[in-house]
Amino acid sequence: MTIASKSLTRRRTFVTALSTLPWLSSAVAQGMMPGMKGMGDVMSGMPGMEAMQGAATALAPVTAIAAGAPLAALHKLVNTSNKTGVFRATLRAAPVSVAVLQNGTPTEFWAYNDQLPGPLIEVVEGDTVEIEFINNLPQPSTIHWHGLPVPAEQDGNPHDAVPADGRRLYRFKLPLDSAGTYWFHPHPHELTAEQVYRGLAGLFIVRAKNDPLQGIPERHLVCSDLKLAADGRIAPNDMNDEMNGREGQFALVNAQRQPVLTFDAGGRERWRIWNANSARYLRLTLPGARFTLVGTDGGLLTKPVTGLTELLMVAAERIEVIVEAPVGGGMVGLVTAPVERGKMGMVPPEFPITLLQVDFSAVKPDRMASLPKLPPSLRRIQRLGPAVAKKRVVFSEEMSMAGGAHSMKFLLNGKSFDMKRIDFTSKINEVELWEIANESDMDHPFHIHGIQFQVLEHELDGKVTPEALLAWRDMVNTKAGETVRIKLVQRHKGLRMFHCHILEHEDAGMMGQVQVV
Repeated sequence: MTIASKSLTRRRTFVTALSTLPWLSSAVAQGMMPGMKGMGDVMSGMPGMEAMQGAATALAPVTAIAAGAPLAALHKLVNTSNKTGVFRATLRAAPVSVAVLQNGTPTEFWAYNDQLPGPLIEVVEGDTVEIEFINNLPQPSTIHWHGLPVPAEQDGNPHDAVPADGRRLYRFKLPLDSAGTYWFHPHPHELTAEQVYRGLAGLFIVRAKNDPLQGIPERHLVCSDLKLAADGRIAPNDMNDEMNGREGQFALVNAQRQPVLTFDAGGRERWRIWNANSARYLRLTLPGARFTLVGTDGGLLTKPVTGLTELLMVAAERIEVIVEAPVGGGMVGLVTAPVERGKMGMVPPEFPITLLQVDFSAVKPDRMASLPKLPPSLRRIQRLGPAVAKKRVVFSEEMSMAGGAHSMKFLLNGKSFDMKRIDFTSKINEVELWEIANESDMDHPFHIHGIQFQVLEHELDGKVTPEALLAWRDMVNTKAGETVRIKLVQRHKGLRMFHCHILEHEDAGMMGQVQVV
């Protein structure tokens, strides 16, 4: 039996089991899976289903948040240091009440410095960063500097949780050649997903001392989603969220619903895009416009990749693209299309979502005609040498009805995360080959803390496809049945986490630890 047929058999078994479970929520029961049209109607007539439907959380309609405001710029965190090369500031995590619904009903978020999205930290490669973190949440929390090459003890691991009403100082020096687009978010054990979906996420840009794209107007687009109950509360996770990862009914950019971006008159912009969703993948299109990919998680590519009409981003991924206006201008929607990532259960139908409107009416055709060519070379990236060690990471899932109670486990190498267990040991400055094998029924985005890696190849159904881009990344998708091979080098001693970045899966156990010695 092939991997694909094994996966299909497991999925059918899983769905059959779901159809017999009394705890199936009405939101799931009324949805559909491909090839199961009408199943929602069948299940809605099952004994006891009406009672469960009444217990489901009623969600606010998508139109409950106003659309069409000008795209807001990100709030920048102010540097309070008077020393050259030192960035010093304070981040406070605390509840904040914001009226996002049109009817004025307030919603309590958890936010950094009362800002949604959280503030943008901008530094230059080589800078020293000092951030005092004040935790005014009712839970312990940390700040994880996602993708940044920082020492392990400064990276906000679950072991280093700051208690409620506690504080700590994060301090690290960024190496040269670390320019890129990063972000920061909490990472406390079993609480990460909730703290992020309540609003805790901020942005981080490390700028190069010599940027070949300097001078191109720059935009920052932070894509996130929000799940609100009809009464304005942040809705709790339902069974679908726990299985597939949370996707809210509101898809936002810079914490706004369908804002309007007025494009630069010159006809060319540089966009940094963050996928700050807990689980949602993005498949972005902008009809008529031209995309040129110039950067990934860890900074610029060696050369621009031109002629792109679609951009696929997994949860937590970042990219940099050059966007050129379409001929004729007008108003064009930046749309994300559904991504088939193997969701389980009986999920509702999915449709394309317009994230924002881009107004090209200010673009001057004469300026577009004289746009200079992009630099043919952006950055030098050296391929990592021969690997001297090998690691294998296996994603899998397990459903149990032990004792009559349902449980869903997301496993890494057959085990659920244990803070006391060391899964791997690595040596500092050694090149390693990691195989990430996905033996589960859905896609999982792989992330490892504190370093960037190079993707070598993808293997699916016996076919090996070399990776097209030489790039630095800290996120890579693994499809069901796929094995992805990467190379990496650990540059700091200490404990590092690696995990699926669908946050509900991470909290449910799909995480491991590597000790670097």
